[in-house]
Parts: sequence; C-alpha cells; structure tokens
Amino acid sequence: MSKGILIGGSDEGQVFLDPRYANRHGLIAGATGTGKTVTLQCLAEGFSDLGIPVFMADVKGDISGISQSGKPHRKVDERVAKIGIENYKQRGYPVAFWDVFGKKGTPVRSTISEMGPQLISRLLDLNETQESIITLVFEFADNEGMLLVDLSDLRTTLEYLGNNSKELGVGFSVSKASVNAILRRLLMLEREGGKQFFGEPALQLEDFMQLSRDGRGMINILAADTLIRSPRVYSTFLLWLLSELFENLPELGDPEQPVLVFFFDEAHLLFRDAPKALLEKIEQVVRLIRSKGVGIYFISQSPSDMPDNVLGQLGNRIQHALRAYTPKEQKAVKVAAQSFRANPNLDTVTAITELGIGEALVSTLQDNGIPMPVQRTLIRPPHSRMGKATMAERRAILDNDPNMNRYGKPFDPRSAHEVLLERTAARLKQQEETELQARAAKTKPKVRSSSRQSSSEAFFKSMMRSLGSAAGSSLGKKLFRGLLGSLIK
Repeated sequence: MSKGILIGGSDEGQVFLDPRYANRHGLIAGATGTGKTVTLQCLAEGFSDLGIPVFMADVKGDISGISQSGKPHRKVDERVAKIGIENYKQRGYPVAFWDVFGKKGTPVRSTISEMGPQLISRLLDLNETQESIITLVFEFADNEGMLLVDLSDLRTTLEYLGNNSKELGVGFSVSKASVNAILRRLLMLEREGGKQFFGEPALQLEDFMQLSRDGRGMINILAADTLIRSPRVYSTFLLWLLSELFENLPELGDPEQPVLVFFFDEAHLLFRDAPKALLEKIEQVVRLIRSKGVGIYFISQSPSDMPDNVLGQLGNRIQHALRAYTPKEQKAVKVAAQSFRANPNLDTVTAITELGIGEALVSTLQDNGIPMPVQRTLIRPPHSRMGKATMAERRAILDNDPNMNRYGKPFDPRSAHEVLLERTAARLKQQEETELQARAAKTKPKVRSSSRQSSSEAFFKSMMRSLGSAAGSSLGKKLFRGLLGSLIK
C-alpha cells in the first residue's frame, strides 16, 4: 500500500506527505531559483495520481509542461537511484488550462454579484467611505434580487444611486464626489483586464473538480504570467475562488483525502495591505475550509510573509534555501527554522542557508496529525516535463477541452444595467406624459422641487412592483451572502 505522496529522500529514508492530513494545509517557501516550482509540480502530480483535482496559478509560465511527458536525462536517473524510487516512468498529466484573458486557456469569469462588496472594494483599492458606498450598491441590488454581472452593471447602479439618492431614501444617500471617485477606479480596473474577467458564463466550481478518464485528478492551471502584473487583481481573484469553495462546498468533517488541493503562489500578495477585518476573515476561511475537504498550499519566499495566525494552521512544511545577507534576511531564516519540529541531528538554521537547488527541509504531518522532525530532503524528479508546454501542445489540449464549449463565448444577460436603463427611460416617458396632460388641460405643471420628487417616487414604486414579473428569474428574490461576501447558492 502506498505511504502517500512521495516528496523525496533523506538520510533517514523516503519522505512522504500523508493524504489523510493533506487538508491541514501547507507552505512551500524559499528564495527565487531554489526549486519551489519543481516541488510544486511533484506535489501536484502526487495529488493527481490519487484522484485529487488540483488548482494552481502559473505565475512564471513554466508549470504548463506538467501536461507533457518528461524526457530521460542522466541527472534524473541519478536522483531516482539515490532516492530509491521504484518503477519511475516519465508521463504527462491531465491538465485543464484557464486564462482570465482567454488567450492561453479557457476564459474564466466571475460576476460582480458573486464576488461581493468586500472583495470588489479590495479590488478597487477603496477607502472606508468608498467601500460603504459599494456596500450600499450591493444591498440595493440584493434586496431587489437584481444581479450585478459585469462592470457595466456596477457602473450603472453606482450612477443610479448617485442620481436618485433622494428618491431612494436616507439609507441610500451617497456623495456624488465619492461615486465619481469609484467610477474612476472602475476605469482603471477595466484597463487592467477587469472587463474580460467579469461576465457570463461565470465559472462553476464543479468544473475545477473533475477526474480524467483514467481516474487521475485534473490539474487546473491558470495562466497568470500577465495577471500577476496587476497583483491586487491576481490576489483578489484567488481569494474569491477560496471564498466560493468555502461557501458552497458541503461539510465533510475529516475525509481520507482532500476533494481539491489549492496552490496559492506569490501568497504574500494576499496579505499585503489587507485591512485587519479582511485578514481576520481570510484566517477564518483557512481554518474552516479544511472541513470542506480543501487543502491550501501557500507558496512564498519566506514564512515571515504569512500572518502568524495563518502560519500556525499550515501543518505540512517544505522550506527551500533562503539567503541571509542582511539582518532582515537573517531574522527570516530564524523564523523559518523555528516553524519546524526540531531534529536533534540537524542544525536547521544553518541548513536553510546551505541547501542546494532541489533540496529542501521537509516536515509533514504523520500519524495522529503530529509533525515529523524536520529532514533535509532531496526532492524527487517530476514524471512530467520541467518547463513550458509549447503553444501547439497547449492548443491541442484546449481543442479537446469541454470547458471551451461552456465558457468560450461570453454572453450579456439582462441584469442591473438593462433594468436601470429601463427605469430611467420609463421615468423620462412618465415626465413627458405628465407635461402633455398638463398642456392638454391648459394647466401649468408644477415646477417646485417637491412635486418633481413626488413624480420620481411614483416612478420608483411602479418599477419596484414590476420586479420579478418582467425582469426574469434572477429578480424579485433577495440574494444572500457568506463570510467574505460571495453569494451563497
């Protein structure tokens, strides 16, 4: 019987990750160029072989080779022999390519409504006052069951609240200047790719959790080499995915193995500049999502990139080399060393600075969830190719990917933008009819502000009554949200 996922070999024997504790999360850390990507690739292969789907973002563009068989090489043979790997074979893995921009993979989209007010505010880098306005926008839309699908919906709803705050009542009073500031942020987000990301058809989580025909877990790779140039968009998108998994997957308790493993590369971007309230919710999601059968593995340069409350929840640790030239770097080495269960036969602080490429300090959870003493480990070679898949190889996979049939072509449903434009048109028509009736009766229409407001109120109440009957199935029912503001379906 397999001992689990083979990570590599040490002086004390082969080192494994037990799938029973894979949902206790993990950390892969180390300086640039020390071998974190290959370690990530080996773990993804191991999970896939156990029938566990994987999600990972390809930040540098060099993970896509996991879809192709590796090539024989003398150094690979030497490492296989040194670690004592039996029946080692080169092979490719089942991969689904995704891309927010739709160029290197199946387009992946969300809707404004699904992302929620808190993540949208983070995405736009809003201050507290501006965030409160976004919250009002969502409250207005949710109360009426009106979906915000794309940036046009958000923009139109913002403008509608700004122009009609008096008619909507004290609770929806907003500053026109603040609305204009948010609209400028929306324009910046559009230029960073937000226009492609928000829309329909939106991603369904079950499409991330598929198996291949031979029973291996699908490895979902998000092309992020362009997306990472907008760090806030990148980190907020991945946080939204975690939020969706947390809110919509059923409770499983303590499963024999995860239902999905989520690799979060460049993890420091998730926590950088995040307000305290959001950090607390992230920590809560990380703590609770394990009972949904999801394992999260953060990839970053140093454990010090993680908040202590998150770091304390990462049971499986793989630490590649760190440099220690400055006092700050020396402190980071000590933090990394202290995060391991001590091994009396190993000077952890010294070892971290001496590790070669493809070596790491490893401690995983063993029986009863107890961390094993840290071991200096030679990481095994992947079965798949180390490096990029060619565009032709990527295209061949996409041409046979059923996800392209579901998500390839965007469509624009009837949502807040259309509904509010209809309201505005109806309002103008009502005003024109009132003026015509007044002229026909040779009665001068009232021009004081109170009568004008009364007309607006009558229009608003009329449109409220029409919700649900004329606006489609998405309207007329209140929408409910979870911990990070994403929709609960």
